[in-house]
Amino acid sequence: MTDQVEPGRFLPEMMIAVPERQRRWTVLLRALLLIPHFVVVWALGIAANVVVFIGWWAALFLGRLPEWISGFLALYVDYSTRVSASSMLLIDTYPTFVISGPDEALRTEFHPGRLNRLAVLFRFVLLIPAAIVSGLVMAGWSVLAFFIWLIVLVAGRTPRPIFDASAAALRYNFRTNAYVLLLTGSYPKKLFGDEAAEPKPPRVSYGTRPLTMSSGGRALLIAFLVLGVLGIAGSAASSAAQQPPCDPYGHGYATGCAYAE
Repeated sequence: MTDQVEPGRFLPEMMIAVPERQRRWTVLLRALLLIPHFVVVWALGIAANVVVFIGWWAALFLGRLPEWISGFLALYVDYSTRVSASSMLLIDTYPTFVISGPDEALRTEFHPGRLNRLAVLFRFVLLIPAAIVSGLVMAGWSVLAFFIWLIVLVAGRTPRPIFDASAAALRYNFRTNAYVLLLTGSYPKKLFGDEAAEPKPPRVSYGTRPLTMSSGGRALLIAFLVLGVLGIAGSAASSAAQQPPCDPYGHGYATGCAYAE
């Protein structure tokens, strides 16, 4: 099926082998266990920023990424996505460092190829809507992260609605990262899954290819978006409230004062 899609226009895929059960002790200590991975992802992210800058110029002139650049960026996106999936309690197995192992619970698929030079030139403008949606949904997930962790810890598994919503959020974030890093010319899409919601979904999801969401998963994903908007609005209001008072004499405070006539 994927061989019918033009390389460079392929929408990156994220496949998850859904765990029936999760080991409670790993759920309890998940954040601590992933600290080494967080450090490596952070370091690779710095390198990825440098590499994608070089790749942007290369793609602008060549119409594609050089193979060594696309290979490194695909490795980075794959690794960071696997670490995120573990932190979001979508998988139970401990991710391997950097290079995907043979028994990895999460797999990614890329088909880098020809890129539209005009889209490359304006990539950092075009990505704004997708980046906003991705940022909002991931921020909303973070608001509920403690409650999700507590539910999975008590239940010993990730309930279907939580898995669906979390997987949808992570997949959209994954596709946005792939688009930003020029690994695809296909714009991020299908936030709410690939098919219509199942009227009577099974307790455990079939996975993410295709991602068929339950009605509860869609409702939770909408809640992620709403909470993301509210969180950003609250942060903006808090920042505005902390602005220094007006001081027309400039004694260390804001000097831009507006007076009513």
